[in-house]
Amino acid sequence: MGNALLVLNAGSSSLKFSVFDVGVSGALRAMAVGQVEGLGTAPRLRAKGADGVVIADERSTTSDVANHAQALQKIATLLGSRFAGQELAGVGHRVVHGGPDYSAPLLITPQAMEKLDTFMPLAPLHQPHNLAAIRAVQQGRPGLPQVACFDTAFHRTQDEVAQLYGLPYEYYERGIRRYGFHGLSYEYIAATLPDIAPEVATGRVVVAHLGSGASMCAMHDGRSVGSSMGFTALDGLMMGTRPGNLDPGIILYLLQQEGMSARDVEDLLYKRSGLLGLSGIGNDMRVLQESESPRARLAIAYFVYRISRELGGLAAVLGGLDAVVFTAGIGENSAFIRRLVCEQAIWLGIDLDPAANERGGPRISRIGSRVSAWVVPTNEELMIARHTRQLLGL
Repeated sequence: MGNALLVLNAGSSSLKFSVFDVGVSGALRAMAVGQVEGLGTAPRLRAKGADGVVIADERSTTSDVANHAQALQKIATLLGSRFAGQELAGVGHRVVHGGPDYSAPLLITPQAMEKLDTFMPLAPLHQPHNLAAIRAVQQGRPGLPQVACFDTAFHRTQDEVAQLYGLPYEYYERGIRRYGFHGLSYEYIAATLPDIAPEVATGRVVVAHLGSGASMCAMHDGRSVGSSMGFTALDGLMMGTRPGNLDPGIILYLLQQEGMSARDVEDLLYKRSGLLGLSGIGNDMRVLQESESPRARLAIAYFVYRISRELGGLAAVLGGLDAVVFTAGIGENSAFIRRLVCEQAIWLGIDLDPAANERGGPRISRIGSRVSAWVVPTNEELMIARHTRQLLGL
């Protein structure tokens, strides 16, 4: 009987999961991936095996699957029937915010959960659901080891000056600082680059994690030295429904002159802005690229503008640039967005190879380009599984 690890990534209305077999040498092999989506509205369990073949596609009633605990039970039933010979050794979770206290994966304890609860205001869109999944496992399998892997941890290598805001220093000491996010994705890219692009892996690299949530990270020798996101996951690039960089005076204006409540502003910033707000059509880049709407064109133009502006700033942080890496949903799949970004970065030394870009890389710049450009698929789930295996000593 072999050991297996379950990786969970909980959202507000979904519970994504991956299952990994832990071989005798500690090697990890993906066995299944899927999600329960539509929690509380139209629940649906979908999953595929390692070969990509669908192993489950089931719809449920709202009353049967209304929360993460019931979603986890659906997943457990599926895995019990498909992988009866596997013994579940632990569960790894993506937890968005580790605050100033946690800079490495953490074995979950009651004391740790109390601390993680205090970080909910820092990531209100994610943290409550991440912790709900942990509690769901505790309820169903109270003795099963669980590991929290933080999206902020990778950025804790940044110098203090890179984490500061221009506020009285006492606020920094109280935890108001630039944390950065998508760290599990960046950590995976840093671990993978030596195999894909060894000539730049230890150099000055900017990674663009472009998806519904989007950010950029400046890495030197595989370590984070700067990032576009800050105290929360609202900062930096414009995203699917989040505005990115915003003058804080706008928030004061909305509160004082528009009469909005704090809850109204939170809803505006997390759910009604970004590509959705600018385009008036939606937050899916694929839909916007196919649209002839002037506002869809404007939303795309601003998305690329913010990437270009951030790229220049992060290159300055690095003191130069050796490579740019595109990853995540848009970064991996949109040759159009990659082309626009690279064309605006010609001044940095990127010479795009159009044919390679259309193929999806991995290298999409011409040989001889002073700054090379790459497409590297990310795998946050595998990164979580690696951390969980190591922490549990498997």
